[in-house]
Amino acid sequence: MTAPACTRTVRFGVNYTPRVGWFHHWLDFSADDVARDLDTIAELGVDHLRVFPLWPLLQPNRTLIRPRGLADVERVLELAADRGLDVCVDGLQGHLSSFDFVPAWLTSWHRRGMFTDTEAVASTATYLTALAKACAGHPNLLGLTVGNEVSQFTGTAHPEAYPASETDVTDWLQTMIGALRAGAPGTPVLHACYDTTWYDDTQPFTLGHVATLGDATVVHSWVFNGTAQTFGPDAFETRAHARYLIEVARAFQTDPDRPVWLQEVGAPRNVLPASSVLPFIEATLDQLVDTPELFGITWWCSHDVSRSLADFPELEYDLGLIDEHGTIKKEGLVVAAAMNELRRRRAAGATDAERSTLLLDPTELTRRDLAPGGAFWEHYMTIARDGRHPRVTLAATVEA
Repeated sequence: MTAPACTRTVRFGVNYTPRVGWFHHWLDFSADDVARDLDTIAELGVDHLRVFPLWPLLQPNRTLIRPRGLADVERVLELAADRGLDVCVDGLQGHLSSFDFVPAWLTSWHRRGMFTDTEAVASTATYLTALAKACAGHPNLLGLTVGNEVSQFTGTAHPEAYPASETDVTDWLQTMIGALRAGAPGTPVLHACYDTTWYDDTQPFTLGHVATLGDATVVHSWVFNGTAQTFGPDAFETRAHARYLIEVARAFQTDPDRPVWLQEVGAPRNVLPASSVLPFIEATLDQLVDTPELFGITWWCSHDVSRSLADFPELEYDLGLIDEHGTIKKEGLVVAAAMNELRRRRAAGATDAERSTLLLDPTELTRRDLAPGGAFWEHYMTIARDGRHPRVTLAATVEA
């Protein structure tokens, strides 16, 4: 994975949410349905997808990995390749749009520690290696992600959390990353947290994990986390949230050439009224133009969730760039146009201007200080609002 500091190019993709059946499509996999979806996705001008095979369907028993399930994942890679699209495959789903997909061998009567039980960890690693091996032979494999926001399973807000310490998380992530690398040597391997890792002092997944483990720093940005509620849907802070997460995470990197991937960003209607959605898209992407480490932007998501499916949070039904009938929405056209403009400006040298430095001392600040409204947040946003986004740098790094 080449750092954009060297190339200026930024990958543009979507998180693929199948139009028919949502992620339940893996139960009744239809290559024809996927092909039709990908034809429409390709019209957006994207170059990659992120796909989400459901963990319980591929590994329903701790010692059973379904060959048919792996073959279905491979078929998606093939169909994408036919349309010139690369694919990043997620392993552990895990958590998607408020629903948890955890194998039966980790829950209820068979409950054991996802992050701490020796047999569970070993079986999970075996599955990830098998998934990686299945994908490895496909030239359009862009990367492999351990799972989608697996950190939420350790969070205090989760109704049935799997407790883990910071050391447990380090060991677990190193094991899972190693398992993916064993199955697909040379393929970029990632892991993805959501923003409690930045903002919650009780979260055992830390910014050190985000910024040093795996082959890229992954950011998921959602402004329904209190940002839009506190500052308003049209506020600078709301539209700068993704950039802020990137800058803070980048500060914890020990490799100056490590790429940063904005792997999820979207325009949630629960905090953005209709009149704010398109300006939010344009301004959010505009804030990212001069981020030199930026490898790619993968929008959430490709298709709206069908209204025929029950019990989703309301915001999930219209996050797509394509509606449930397969028509590209205005949001899709605006995202595509904004990405073209971002690429044009970067090619013209938009990342070259000097920026001020803002020191972050992790020994004096809590993660609450980094959160919306916190002391560091306010300092950063004041500088960014009045000029250009500052370069966040760890105080310890400067002293060294």
